[in-house]
Amino acid sequence: MSVFGLIIVITIYLAIIAYLGYKGYKNTKSLSDYMVGGRNVHPYIMAMSYGATFISTAAIVGFGGIASLFGMSLMWLVFCNIFIGIFVAFIFLGKRTRRLGLNMDAHTFPEFLGRRYDSKFIQWFSGLIIFIFMPIYTAAVLIGASRIMEGMLNIPFIYSVAIFSILVAAYVIMGGLKGVMYTDALQGTLMFFGMLVLLIYIYVNLGGVINAHKSLAEISNLVPQNLINDGHRGWTSSPATGSKLWWIIFSSLVFGVGIGVLSQPQLVVRFMTVKSNKELNRAVIIGAVFIFVTVGTPYIVGSLSNVYFYKNFGKIAIQMAGGNADKVIPLFISSAMPVWFSYIFMLVILSAAMSTLSSLFHSIGTSAGRDIFETLALKGKSKGLSVVAAKVSIVISILLTVYLALTLGSGVIARATAIFFGITASSFLAPYIGGLYWKKLTKEGAITGIVSGITVSLFMFLFTHEAEAKTFGLCKLLTGKDTLINGVFNFVDPVVIALPISIILTIAVSLCTKVKNETQLTEYFEGVIK
Repeated sequence: MSVFGLIIVITIYLAIIAYLGYKGYKNTKSLSDYMVGGRNVHPYIMAMSYGATFISTAAIVGFGGIASLFGMSLMWLVFCNIFIGIFVAFIFLGKRTRRLGLNMDAHTFPEFLGRRYDSKFIQWFSGLIIFIFMPIYTAAVLIGASRIMEGMLNIPFIYSVAIFSILVAAYVIMGGLKGVMYTDALQGTLMFFGMLVLLIYIYVNLGGVINAHKSLAEISNLVPQNLINDGHRGWTSSPATGSKLWWIIFSSLVFGVGIGVLSQPQLVVRFMTVKSNKELNRAVIIGAVFIFVTVGTPYIVGSLSNVYFYKNFGKIAIQMAGGNADKVIPLFISSAMPVWFSYIFMLVILSAAMSTLSSLFHSIGTSAGRDIFETLALKGKSKGLSVVAAKVSIVISILLTVYLALTLGSGVIARATAIFFGITASSFLAPYIGGLYWKKLTKEGAITGIVSGITVSLFMFLFTHEAEAKTFGLCKLLTGKDTLINGVFNFVDPVVIALPISIILTIAVSLCTKVKNETQLTEYFEGVIK
């Protein structure tokens, strides 16, 4: 690409982003504006912000690269993203979340849980979980964006990380959620059309939909032997049921990420930004189409890149990328796509990274400022200082994210995403959904669900799930073994065990205890809301 041309394109893009961030800053007059966008966001902006936050460089680069290894079986995740992440989330959870959030005057997800159960512990402990573990996912997003910039512009990885961090920090700190959502709407629109062009192009390049998939099936003999040993049966087939690869795909990626989206703090808070349920209804179709194109495209392209690379270079995708799945999509763009598309895709990646990073940094900051600092240090008395604390926390979280992005190994994007989604599902899903539909779910039940979910998840990550247990080495230090047990169970994602335990204990403890704030709950559930 022409450096001069690229500078012009990016300068124009950043100028527009700067204007939208400034607009958000000028329209941020209150705590509600900074935390939940004033609760009057347009449905298109809400839907695009939700989608742009949902779909990041982790999906485009990380999961796209994983698709080049595992194949079309990842399309099950697309189904989960649309059915669970959009339809179930908006229709069954969004409306009740908006209603309760407004009646409780909640501004963050931890505050939503804390007020629902009248528990300061739930609020600050949930905020602590977000503050500690969300940077793992944030680092995955940052790595994905930086890998693209590194591969397409030959900029050192460390400089790419610094550039993205500084750009996002500027408008998140100043503009609050309004600034984030204004920029999300633009970025989501760019992502949609950019990915649509990419999807059309790869099918045209490979001779159409039928020929492309037929060609992918015909090279199944090129699947690396180690993947075959793990249960791989070709890029157009699902892995052998019960095999190591089957558990990795369906327990970690499909189930963990597919279900985990419902408990993502940065997404849940979007439901509290619109002024009525009509806005949520209007946002469903927009969100579903957006997710189908922006999620499905990288998975399809990742799988079909094997055909392209084999026909043109005699190697499959992972071989071309030197064994690093995170480099497959950047390599495909730089080698297969025309130069003009590189400019578009650069903006797509900028958009995907900046939209998700901004929302994640905002969630981390507000959790630290509103839910931890204000709850523990200020005893809930000073709203002004919580915004200041949120901004300071955003800076801290950015520094931590940069550190993780520079120290995590190769091919970690998809795994880091799955870890965070699994942790939030195991910790928050039972108290969150139960709290929306079951008035008899008690504070004690919710606390038990959250604590058991995070405890079981961490135990399995440290002692039974092979990928993390080997990395941390605590099990090796204490027992002399990489994991406590051997076999296929080592590849079962912790969320498969931790989430059912959290659900069972949440219900069981609630049945054994009583709700102490029934009058207040009635007001929350039955308050008059438009």
